[in-house]
Amino acid sequence: MRSNFDWLSPQSHPELSPQSVHVWRASLQFESEQLDRFAITLSEDERARAQRFGFERDRNSFIAARGILRDLLARYSGCGPGDIEFVYGAQGKPALSDGGTANPVRFNLSHSHGLAVIAVAREREIGVDVEKIRPDRAGDEIASRYFSAEEVAELRALPTEQRAEGFFLCWTRKEAYVKALGEGLRFPLDRFRVSLSPGKPAQLYGDAGARWSIAAFDPSFTPEAGYAGAMVAEGKDSRAEYFQWK
Repeated sequence: MRSNFDWLSPQSHPELSPQSVHVWRASLQFESEQLDRFAITLSEDERARAQRFGFERDRNSFIAARGILRDLLARYSGCGPGDIEFVYGAQGKPALSDGGTANPVRFNLSHSHGLAVIAVAREREIGVDVEKIRPDRAGDEIASRYFSAEEVAELRALPTEQRAEGFFLCWTRKEAYVKALGEGLRFPLDRFRVSLSPGKPAQLYGDAGARWSIAAFDPSFTPEAGYAGAMVAEGKDSRAEYFQWK
């Protein structure tokens, strides 16, 4: 896992080379004034989606995450945040409507418990996932249902105090991969294998590892926050760079 001290706060917007994958983290805690500014940039569909959330906290997180995504994509694309138009794949993965242009920008967004992670690349599919590490959600029953037999064995072999982290390292890596594929959870999570032991490099095994690159990171703003994150990019030549949105 990468230290949270590795996240850079650039003074100017960083250049996105063909080999680079820019991974941004951002807090979703904002006052109502900033949330209103984000909401102005959203499409009618996004504002309608926001209103369907039953809890204000979830509604505000959605507005903030979409607002930050639009701000970043506008900088990469050279337009205004409100001018961004999305199209959606068969399983709901969003893309820019002008993705067929030269050097198209690809992106993916994930957020959990007040923290967002956004990955951006050119001409390569990507997926990203972030999860709050919660021991109450890291049960053996869930692992047995969704993880491969090798992953379950690796998880059970970990010391008890590392199993919750190992569970979410596995989950985020799997989620990032299926999001990169654009398949969502219709793609069986037990059909491929990832590494999950804390302190060891992130890996995709088998055919997936031959075609895709993977990076794991800790997006937590404080050491005690406890998040796990992963990014999967098409091709083996990608290079992840980490930034903090502000």
